[in-house]
Amino acid sequence: MLYIFKILLIMLKFLFPMLVIISPFLPSGVLQADFLADMSTYFKSGNSREIARNFNSSVELSIINSGDVYSKAQAEQILRDYFVKHNPTNSIIIHQINTNPNLRFGILNLDTRQGKFRVSVTSKKVNNVFLITELRIDAEK
Repeated sequence: MLYIFKILLIMLKFLFPMLVIISPFLPSGVLQADFLADMSTYFKSGNSREIARNFNSSVELSIINSGDVYSKAQAEQILRDYFVKHNPTNSIIIHQINTNPNLRFGILNLDTRQGKFRVSVTSKKVNNVFLITELRIDAEK
């Protein structure tokens, strides 16, 4: 057993530096987790801080027919207020478009204790990372 552990340790010492060396040459999607799946998880838990970490410096934010372009900090506060008033219980991805290497779009169904909502998330690649440029939350029809 100790012999296997030593072999694994040697392999790890070799593979980690190789990953660091080749990572700049890999497509960004290889190293970035599934963006929309992460957003769905954050919406389900009502985690405005984690969602806002993915905001661009300015975000077009529309929540239930009221919206504007906000700074990252303002948009996080507005989203936090939304989650206080609409406590999430579930979030499911119902549609996503990821065929464009520089754009991601997805629609989530968000269930809250106060009703059901449709969330549209548009993100664009900025410095090899997808950042949210537009977020819409509408009452489900």
